[in-house]
Amino acid sequence: MERKKASDYPPEVLRLFDGYVHGTLSRRDFLDRAAKFAVGSFTAAAMLESLRPNFAWAQQVPKDDARIRADYVSYPSPQGSGTMRGYFARPAKASGKLPAIVVIHENRGLNPYIEDVVRRLALIDFVAFAPDALTPVGGYPGDEDKARDIFAKLDAGKRTEDLMAAVPYLKSRPETTGKIGAVGFCFGGGVVNAMAVRFPDLAAGVPYYGSQPSAEDAAKIKAPLLVQYASDDPRINEGWPAFESALRAARVRYEMHMYPNTQHGFHNDTTPRYDEAAAKLSWQRTVAFFNKNVRA
Repeated sequence: MERKKASDYPPEVLRLFDGYVHGTLSRRDFLDRAAKFAVGSFTAAAMLESLRPNFAWAQQVPKDDARIRADYVSYPSPQGSGTMRGYFARPAKASGKLPAIVVIHENRGLNPYIEDVVRRLALIDFVAFAPDALTPVGGYPGDEDKARDIFAKLDAGKRTEDLMAAVPYLKSRPETTGKIGAVGFCFGGGVVNAMAVRFPDLAAGVPYYGSQPSAEDAAKIKAPLLVQYASDDPRINEGWPAFESALRAARVRYEMHMYPNTQHGFHNDTTPRYDEAAAKLSWQRTVAFFNKNVRA
């Protein structure tokens, strides 16, 4: 499939797609509303198909890369679903204990894009771990639409506990120094914010276009935050002013970067919403932030 860019779509279609992937629009709603923007063979159905992830585009670090060791592991979630599963990676030739990063997926579970992010971190001498919130229903199913549907049906309270349990699990691993950072995307960005609320000893949090906690919860944050936003993302960005006020009041160390001319999901290199320049710059900032706050 030809790789398209966000600029190949009318802005209204990208907003409709954002509603579709976040459950506020059905497939039929998307097709009906996008139809008026169709041109020739680029029908509403063709637009939807072209906006779906192509995971072959995203693999920066092969699964069998000899420089890392990666495995699927189980971990305990006593306040959630009992036993969970996730993807764990570390450098193959690590000497001594390493700082660790939890990676939290979007609202589709542990897909190949998130696994690749885990491997990217392992390649630069972090231990990295991504839990799969879909473990109680059999794990990520390999189909994004199915994954999104079953994700939405999970018990939200248990789902939160299952993801939170990744922090103490990673801290307990013998390969880690006990210093833990967290990065998450979309739904996962909101989880990273919630982790910063829950764990006062979190070493650093990097939420990408994530929903914000209440002012009351934000006051509990101790971890430094690197907040990454897309410029064309009103659903998420409207929560920033109140969040920033709460962070300032609580004297939380934070940086916020909003990337011009970008869409929600700009770091995800499997879809046309990917923006190469913003993704690379934001990732450079993420790595530097973790090196400063988690590795130091």
